[in-house]
Amino acid sequence: MKPYQENLARLLSESGALFFRQGLKLKDGRPTPYFFNLGVFRTGRLSLELGRCFAAWFVDAGLKGQVDVILGPSYKGSALAQAMAIALWSDHGIEIGFDYDRQKPKTHGEASGQGANFVTGALVDGARVLIIDDVGTSMATKVELLDKLAADQSARGVKYSLSGVVLAVDREQTQAVYDADGQVVEGARGADALAAFTQKTGLGVWPLIGIRDCVAYLHQTGLPVLVEGQRRPLDDAILASVRDYLAVYGR
Repeated sequence: MKPYQENLARLLSESGALFFRQGLKLKDGRPTPYFFNLGVFRTGRLSLELGRCFAAWFVDAGLKGQVDVILGPSYKGSALAQAMAIALWSDHGIEIGFDYDRQKPKTHGEASGQGANFVTGALVDGARVLIIDDVGTSMATKVELLDKLAADQSARGVKYSLSGVVLAVDREQTQAVYDADGQVVEGARGADALAAFTQKTGLGVWPLIGIRDCVAYLHQTGLPVLVEGQRRPLDDAILASVRDYLAVYGR
């Protein structure tokens, strides 16, 4: 793995953002033995180190000079966008704007008479935009953000160029399958979530690290991970639970 991937895996372990617990459910209703919550990056140091992982990926991907704005969907994506922009400047001398969406359009102050779906004003006409978020289980949040961008462009008479989507972690799984009553069908494998998003939107998706590599690295290094509320190294049983889960829901 690359240094920024190893750094990210260590941060996920240290912060408790990656944890294992029986009875966990995803937003779509499917069971999962593990969960990622990057909302626990709640100190300046953790936020900066996470931003540095994204910044190192950005430079490694050769995106310098190709992106004007880093855009994160609220709420977790907003903190990620700011952390990445700060790290790009502090570590690499690259100044890039960041922005994030409002849950409800602003209609007062500078937005009087027009409404504003985004906060900082970095989204100007012609902006080249990179979307950033924590994970991409179904990619529904990213689709909602694209809808907001389309509405904003239409309302303001501007045009943005979308570069793609960068994620902290790829769960490496498929989309949920639902029955005729709209209930999730457990044990059913849907379409590849990231591939389906790319096919629908034409945008590439670049994860910093996948769950398989992340768990394998943490197992190899023996770093303590939050398991059933206790911090301990990942054992073979945990690895087997991830492998068995991905055999059903993975891609």
